[in-house]
Amino acid sequence: MRDDDKKEQCYACIDLKSFFASVECVERGLDPMKTDLVVADVKRTAGTICLAVSPSLKQKGVKNRCRLFQIPNKILEQTIIAPPRMQKYIDYAARIYGVYLEYFSKDDLFVYSIDEVFINLAPYLKLYQKSARDLAIFMMDEVHRRIGVRATAGVGTNLYLAKIALDILAKNSPGFVGELTEKSYQEKMWDYTPITDFWRIGPGIARNLARHRMFTMRDVARADEKTLYQIFGVDAELIIDHAWGREPVTLADIKAYQPKGHSFSYGQVLSRDYNYQETNLVVREMTRELLLRLSAENQTAGSITMSLGTSFHKGKDVEYVSGTTKIGADAVKSIDALYTKVADKEGYYRRIYLNANRLADDEAPPQRNLFGELFPEEKRASEKANVTRKIEKAVLSIRDKHGKSAIMTAEDLEEAGTTRARNKMIGGHQANV
Repeated sequence: MRDDDKKEQCYACIDLKSFFASVECVERGLDPMKTDLVVADVKRTAGTICLAVSPSLKQKGVKNRCRLFQIPNKILEQTIIAPPRMQKYIDYAARIYGVYLEYFSKDDLFVYSIDEVFINLAPYLKLYQKSARDLAIFMMDEVHRRIGVRATAGVGTNLYLAKIALDILAKNSPGFVGELTEKSYQEKMWDYTPITDFWRIGPGIARNLARHRMFTMRDVARADEKTLYQIFGVDAELIIDHAWGREPVTLADIKAYQPKGHSFSYGQVLSRDYNYQETNLVVREMTRELLLRLSAENQTAGSITMSLGTSFHKGKDVEYVSGTTKIGADAVKSIDALYTKVADKEGYYRRIYLNANRLADDEAPPQRNLFGELFPEEKRASEKANVTRKIEKAVLSIRDKHGKSAIMTAEDLEEAGTTRARNKMIGGHQANV
């Protein structure tokens, strides 16, 4: 489709600069652009990952998402180390989203992450009498003026081009706004390297492309499509479209999308090596939390998949063992049996992941015989399920009123338990300090 045919499509992708670090600077009355600050939990280890690095530090060569020990000592000595406060960042993100809502309908906003949002600008250009670039700059200035956080933006004639304009062009563009159309994309980006800077082109895809002498988007666009389908299967369609700067999906399509199925995942990385018994305790804790989450959403799961990541114990690389079990009358017992089957009694573990599969609304009626009566086993199972459901709802009600730690099991209080600590976290990091 030609650029002239796309006048009605216009998107902005706005990203908040070093968001967590910027919030910490704003809270301290400091300028994020001039302050050396990292967000990291020093209570863990020197190897802890820096969740955010201020723009000032980035200019000194400090990489985003680096580990604390990777920052040169001379720089680190002059750097503020702020412990993460996830609830604070969520509150700031909500305030910034509120600023967007003053100018755009929620139907024209898509929150891509806590610090990034897509905006359908097309319906608003005449209303605000601004070009797409000027409207993006206006919104960035509004957020900075009212919240104190700076941003960058990409503007494009489709969602993909807006994202590429943000990720690759914005940082070095006037006003920190990059702009792309399909035509300018082919002119500016076809020979750009590294190709891994492009959205959805990871190292694995890049290696596959390189094996076939494709190193740039121009190479991909000019390649034989049959070859690309042989390499990537159905994913080749997306890669080919993006090589040409095309993206048929609109923001309205995203809003209207209804997944055919979905699942719940729950995982954590443990603070130390856990032995067989300790890991089993945490698995039971996580199973109960996962079941409560399902109950809160009025969902049931057909099965649960468990994955355990070993530690670096005895010099071995991290390996994963996993398995799936159907959910019986007692889900905790079902997971216990699965754990016994897949876990090594001599093993040490550092990562645990649970995934509830084949979710369904918690409304399925029990099976009955020809006379409309419940089968005896179905009746017993139904009665037990009703009791369990009432208990879970009671627990959720108490937690909603008094906090997550208001009601816990005895196991949660054991030394190896993690529930109490995680109840104070959001996304695995401290909610407040």
